[in-house]
Amino acid sequence: MADPVNKEKERSFEEENLYRRLARHLDRQPGGFPETPHGVEIRILKLLFAPEEAALALHLNLLEERAEVLAFRAGMPGEKAAGMLESMASKGLIFRSVKKDGIPRYMAAQFIVGIWELQVGRLSLELVEAMESYVPWLVDAGAWQKAPQMRVIPVSESIDADLRVMTYEKAFALIENKKSFVVAPCICRLEMGMQQAACDRPLETCINFGEADDYYRWTGAGREASREEVREILQSASRAGLVLQPSNDREVKWICCCCGCCCGLLRTFRQLANPGEVVASPFYARLEDSLCTGCGICLRRCPMGAFSKEKKSVYLDKKRCIGCGLCVDTCPVSALGLVRKDAPPPVPSHIALAMLKLAWKRKKLDLSGFVKMLAASLADRLRTKLF
Repeated sequence: MADPVNKEKERSFEEENLYRRLARHLDRQPGGFPETPHGVEIRILKLLFAPEEAALALHLNLLEERAEVLAFRAGMPGEKAAGMLESMASKGLIFRSVKKDGIPRYMAAQFIVGIWELQVGRLSLELVEAMESYVPWLVDAGAWQKAPQMRVIPVSESIDADLRVMTYEKAFALIENKKSFVVAPCICRLEMGMQQAACDRPLETCINFGEADDYYRWTGAGREASREEVREILQSASRAGLVLQPSNDREVKWICCCCGCCCGLLRTFRQLANPGEVVASPFYARLEDSLCTGCGICLRRCPMGAFSKEKKSVYLDKKRCIGCGLCVDTCPVSALGLVRKDAPPPVPSHIALAMLKLAWKRKKLDLSGFVKMLAASLADRLRTKLF
């Protein structure tokens, strides 16, 4: 008769190995999921994924695939796989899309920006505390500098009429080209609030331009909003000193309105000596010393601590400036302005290109790897007669 103690140890070992495999799988996604010495990343996965969900997630990749294909790959009955995939998508653990044929397709979601931002309705104090200890390990500043997922655009009030600005660099111009708006709570301020450390800035500041299958709309985690309401949210964000961070593509899938005290990304960048050289932004601020009265408003507005003051003089560290314009629109004597960089970072046409570039820069996916992934997917579709 099998020893129940040994059997339980074996089951526990297998489960631990499963989550470590999932962690490695997520680390191969563009945004990464780095290993830590204390294993907090495994604790996070256990809080998010049931063991059976973790096992199925291992079979998803960066290609959109139907449930039948994934069921075949996982060796699972089609109906069971379809139900699990819908459930996992509703929890924000994987991405789901619906084409014109009305059939859902699924693909792997990276952890940041991806799985974590979709947990707005599933946060627990245990999960939030685990995430807080993981944040310092999560963002690879070097890879982000080479292939950012998000960028910074200036608040509209800081843009001078003579400044050459692209449409995809202006928040109000961006929303004029959109037809659908969904707003959701900022997960970073929700996190900090659960730890009794939130600021008093607006909470409902995550703006999405999704279609009918948009996660926030599909699950009810966000709500429909009008174009006028989104304008008001952006204006309120500017007054509150929030940095506008859209997705790093010209189509623009979302805009996050972020504060330097709660946002995991901005907090990470603030700890660097040169956040202005890491964050993707086409601008930087310029200070006219002769006009500055030393009032100090810019010191309070800057999320990166780019300003310092000695006696009555204010100094601007260009390496710390991320070009958000929050200092410009509140300077009472117009001593500050935005200047376009000589070589602003390029903005990809589509977010998928930004993601693939990030995976390549992190050396997690190259052309041959992508071709192998595509070939394997096509082979599985042929086997399931789904072409």
